[in-house]
Amino acid sequence: MAGNDWINSYLEAILDAGPVIDASKSSLLLRERGRFSPTRYFVEEVITGYDETDLYKTWVRAAAMRSPQERNTRLENMCWRIWNLARKKKQIEGEEALRMSKRRLERERGRRDATADMSEDLSEGEKGEIVSDLSTHGDSTRGRLPRISSVDAMEAWSNQLKDKKLYIVLISIHGLIRGENMELGRDSDTGGQVKYVVELARALGSMPGVYRVDLLTRQISAPDVDWSYGEPTDMLTLRNAENFMHEMGESSGAYIVRIPFGPKDKYIPKELLWPHIQEFVDGALVHIMQMSKVLGEQIGGGQPVWPVAIHGHYADAGDSAALLSGALNVPMLFTGHSLGRDKLEQLLKQGRQTREEINMIYKIMRRIEAEELALDASEIVITSTRQEIEQQWQLYDGFDAILERKLRARIKRGVSCYGRFMPRMVIIPPGMEFNHVVHDGDMDGEVEGSEDNSSSPDPPIWSEIMRFFTNPRKPMILALARPDPKKNITTLVKAFGECRPLRELANLTLIMGNREAIDEMSSTNAALLTSVLKLIDKYDLYGQVAYPKHHKQSDVPDIYRLAAKTKGVFINPAFIEPFGLTLIEAAAYGLPIVATKNGGPVDIHRVLDNGLLVDPHDQQAIADALYKLVSDKQLWARCRQNGLKNIHLFSWPEHCKTYLSRLATCRPRHPQWKRSEDGIEESESDSPGDSLRDIQDISLNLKLSLDGEKAEDSGTLDSILESEESAVNEKSRVERIVSKLSKSVIRATQKDASSENSSKLPILRRRKHIFVIAADSVSNADLVGIIKSIFEAAHKDRTSGSFGFILSTSLTISEIHSILISGGIPATDFDAFICNSGSDLYYPSPNSDEMLSSSELPFAIDEDYHSQIEYRWGGEGLRKTLVRWAASVVEKKGEGEEQIVIEDEQRSSTFCHAFKVKNPALVPPVKELRKMMRIQALRCHVLYSHDGTKLHVIPVLASRSQALRYLYVRWGAELSNMVVFVGESGDTDYEGLLRGLHKTIILKGAFNLAPSQLHAARSYPLQDVVEFDSPTVVQCEGCSTNGIQLALSQLGLLKE
Repeated sequence: MAGNDWINSYLEAILDAGPVIDASKSSLLLRERGRFSPTRYFVEEVITGYDETDLYKTWVRAAAMRSPQERNTRLENMCWRIWNLARKKKQIEGEEALRMSKRRLERERGRRDATADMSEDLSEGEKGEIVSDLSTHGDSTRGRLPRISSVDAMEAWSNQLKDKKLYIVLISIHGLIRGENMELGRDSDTGGQVKYVVELARALGSMPGVYRVDLLTRQISAPDVDWSYGEPTDMLTLRNAENFMHEMGESSGAYIVRIPFGPKDKYIPKELLWPHIQEFVDGALVHIMQMSKVLGEQIGGGQPVWPVAIHGHYADAGDSAALLSGALNVPMLFTGHSLGRDKLEQLLKQGRQTREEINMIYKIMRRIEAEELALDASEIVITSTRQEIEQQWQLYDGFDAILERKLRARIKRGVSCYGRFMPRMVIIPPGMEFNHVVHDGDMDGEVEGSEDNSSSPDPPIWSEIMRFFTNPRKPMILALARPDPKKNITTLVKAFGECRPLRELANLTLIMGNREAIDEMSSTNAALLTSVLKLIDKYDLYGQVAYPKHHKQSDVPDIYRLAAKTKGVFINPAFIEPFGLTLIEAAAYGLPIVATKNGGPVDIHRVLDNGLLVDPHDQQAIADALYKLVSDKQLWARCRQNGLKNIHLFSWPEHCKTYLSRLATCRPRHPQWKRSEDGIEESESDSPGDSLRDIQDISLNLKLSLDGEKAEDSGTLDSILESEESAVNEKSRVERIVSKLSKSVIRATQKDASSENSSKLPILRRRKHIFVIAADSVSNADLVGIIKSIFEAAHKDRTSGSFGFILSTSLTISEIHSILISGGIPATDFDAFICNSGSDLYYPSPNSDEMLSSSELPFAIDEDYHSQIEYRWGGEGLRKTLVRWAASVVEKKGEGEEQIVIEDEQRSSTFCHAFKVKNPALVPPVKELRKMMRIQALRCHVLYSHDGTKLHVIPVLASRSQALRYLYVRWGAELSNMVVFVGESGDTDYEGLLRGLHKTIILKGAFNLAPSQLHAARSYPLQDVVEFDSPTVVQCEGCSTNGIQLALSQLGLLKE
């Protein structure tokens, strides 16, 4: 066969190159970072270029020609191994095709179910398959604001915002971030995103109406990075802010704020940051709280100035922003930059690695889950192009363009969406700073006349490029891209080399990064650069192609100027270009463009109209487009003029104006309490007046729970709760209870001050340390024993009031009450109870002996907490979907069926839909349930109990770890002063309790029950998100008092 001749040639080349490839060294990571290997290169050519049948026949031929010679033996072995690699690739591709087919069916089913619930007739706006009004610069002008095309327009717009003083928080936690002399390209984490977020912060800080912008990132004090990355803050120099100096204040402006988290003396890649996300969230929360109070003193009249939005950049920051948004109850924005599902799809299509191997290197499943959570929590998702929405975000469970359109139309009509929500996708292209742009000629492109009049010397990079050319005055075709196969540089060189008229008319300049020696480059980059050099030699392009080895970032503007000076063209021939920032940069310097028709360049061309789009696979089309632009002077001048005329649409002021306008459409949210903070101070001593003032505040804020939740059946608790009374009687009883509480505090003021703490609600802010008991993997009897051991271990500080206690569990408040009674533990020994997996928060009543009847539980529910977590709660619409799903989970028994999942109405509450699971082995894992909910646009947090017999569905941003953050925001309970006690395993939210600013004690021993197999089917391994080898995590053998005291001593909380 014809193909076999090529295969044989490749195999001969492999044999000549050296020993056969070692399978243990064939990972993608080594291919990207290792030295160039001809063996790997030719193996890839064989696997990707030829059919499995040809490879099999080659192996058969080699086996038939077996001889004692070593070369033939190696050839046979190599053929067999390469054939197996090709089979593996084909198998992976087949599995992925089946997975994608299943995904399409699931999405269609979910869309049908969601539409069935929304049973009203669809309006015209809910029909159709295309998302409308997505692009800021698209064809639709509906709702578009006028452009900022002059200083007068900017001043008019700024006058509308002069009374606003906004506080905006941006988050980008990986890479090396500083305001000046950015080390772009230093590593894969310090690239375009770093420049984007810094410039965005700087530009927003210069906008009218914006008082302060904080860019939160990681503080790094490692010996291998510059000292500046260890500075806590870095003030950014604002540009073009002279007209708004009157708005400047003591803390105004734009700042890089570095939060310490992760290894203190080590700079680590983003894939290894996941175990430290909780620590960053806690540290960022502390900073935002402090800054809100400072701004409140300066511009808020004494009231905290909360962020108007928290904007996460990339998956890790999106995960962090979602948790911060939930803790502070403020709107969230998200920009993905690069998406995990898209990267996973691309790597799987290559067929070189399995999903498991990819996840091992890139932690891709954790990244994807973070992006899904960002979709759950975001009000606006900012993208650069339409292609990003239609081809990349469409891969996610949490976004469906068709369903998004229907939900938006229903919202406009005021029709119920039945608890369904979809983030708004908005296209806002990245901005650029054009003030430094210098042109060598006028708008008509007459650049030659200015050459002799220029007194300034030519930039050094010009001579570095021009030395390659026989005739450096010819128009320059400029390509600026790293040597990556996706950038399609080889096709460009072929197009140039095979088009004689183009070669005679123009020169070609290839700026392909920086290099010392090809052998020291990564194998992929080295192979591509070698191919380029071979093509130059093949077409004899010496004197016509420049490929300099070095250039600085500051040289790039001069390179653009040189191309424009020669009346050249800029080209981006990438197979797919997510955005195309270089196209905007080139246009700013007056260069017409030729660009790929796949991705972001389509949107750029629609706005600028300054060049031609081509099929990157069509070599002839590329050559024709380049020749047309270079040879037609009128077309060249028109494209140049269009680009310069419209380039302001990609300026930072235009970007920020659109950004702030979109932000203004978000419903304002921030922490709001039903009580006043006046008179509440953090002090060590409590006066009797404080107690009275606190109980009066609590009477406004907290409604005493009459039965904790919905009526409980007698089989669940030791005591039988009375049935609910009417709403009028309930209100009357609450008023009488509050009255009694107030009277009791008045009586307490006449007693000795030492007993005052017992009547203080809440007293969390006065605790030096707070012990959070969250052991899920134990029986109720063992839980009582653990509580008593912890109480005994901290007896001295407990009696003095230094230590406080919180019980955090999936149990209801009624079940907790029953357990405490059975163990003889007073409820007032605890400061708070986090119940129903974090969906309810209670405080003990200080006067349980004066409750009006035995059915009234001695707890007060925090309604402010419910106002924090109700964001995107599906309520009854979500419950109906869950009930319908539960009815479909059945076990066949003979001729009949038994329902496995049953709604637990007694254990359900307003913000917790509870279900009983009869057989955990027959229900889907959490990741499948979350996927099902997301496909139907239902945003919620799904959890299984430790043993898998309980299923809780709570608000998406509610959890037990989030409840601890609420206690800090609400009452000032310092997170760093908390100690969380957990078992060896736990409920689905176990990982969130292990890390953060708090300390963790893991109780080990035989009392830990084995977890359900449901918890084994995780989206990602637990070790990907938790670092157990940490000084803040201590493992305690057993739950004895002495063991717990020893663990507390290791954490520095008790003296030996």
